[in-house]
Amino acid sequence: MSDITPPRILVVDDEKQIHRFLTPALEAAGYAPLRAETAAEGLRLAAERAPALVLLDLGLPDGDGKATIPRLRSFCPAPIIVLSARDAEVEKVAALDAGADDYVEKPFALGELLARIRAALRRGGGTAAEAPEAVVRIGGLEVDFPRRLARIESAEPLKLTPREWDLLAALVRGGEGRVMTQRQLLTAVWGPAQAEEAQYLRVYIGHLRQKLGPLGRLIRTEPGVGYRFGEAE
Repeated sequence: MSDITPPRILVVDDEKQIHRFLTPALEAAGYAPLRAETAAEGLRLAAERAPALVLLDLGLPDGDGKATIPRLRSFCPAPIIVLSARDAEVEKVAALDAGADDYVEKPFALGELLARIRAALRRGGGTAAEAPEAVVRIGGLEVDFPRRLARIESAEPLKLTPREWDLLAALVRGGEGRVMTQRQLLTAVWGPAQAEEAQYLRVYIGHLRQKLGPLGRLIRTEPGVGYRFGEAE
């Protein structure tokens, strides 16, 4: 008999049908689901059971889920994926800026959700503030942080401007597949004073994609929200 403990997935949602749907699906995928129907219960289980990942609804009976995200972040290193019927861009951006790792709209396809869970767990619960490995390789792209250079398939280093390098580094530091909001990227690259200058970001994203050539596909746009970096799920 195996003594390997399956990863715990904490589902914080007050919709009973969501639990009836997700509990067997998560178990079949090899996870151990934990159930909470309020923010308070979710915070308690997160503290007691140390889940590997949290699925969090925004419309909870005892408070807005967005306010729960920083409370979770204060003690729980697990990735947080928001599940919500709120499809407004401002809601997505607010949740991601609050510290969520991803955002999936209801109704969602189970296959997509499981792919997002796998991607988040591969990142090991890391956050954008954590230092990556010295050299990161993703989809044929090699990013060498100590030497501040990037190359494709071990070819000559790409000719990136300092700002283009900073933007690429911020995307990679964010974690493969993780959504980085426009505000997060602008603050990381240009500083807080330029956090609203989305045009800067669009221009430099375009330059960076051009220099990456076919690997420009690694920078994936989340309309109205920001960007993901990495291979598509």
